[in-house]
Amino acid sequence: MIVTTTPNIEGRNIREYKGLVVGEVIAGIDFIKDIAAGLTNFFGGRSRSYENELIDARTAAIQEMERRAKDMGANAVVGVDIDYEVLGTNNNMLMVTVSGTAVVLG
Repeated sequence: MIVTTTPNIEGRNIREYKGLVVGEVIAGIDFIKDIAAGLTNFFGGRSRSYENELIDARTAAIQEMERRAKDMGANAVVGVDIDYEVLGTNNNMLMVTVSGTAVVLG
């Protein structure tokens, strides 16, 4: 499946638009990762634990969107947008939403 942020794919014609397709993931940040990130914030540097959580959530959301597009009969998703949001009373939940237009390429 081709997934792109562009509205079309060079050299390929969009034969059919199937509609909006979305993948969502809400991931909890556990206590240990929170402590590790707090130490990184205090001493400086990159928070690998948060970065890895973000990468995993984004990958899962894209895979969910691809599965839903395939279920709609699409073979590509164009115009993809990725949004991130922090949720929860202590901001310890990460929401990743990936959306685009499911299409059939000719």
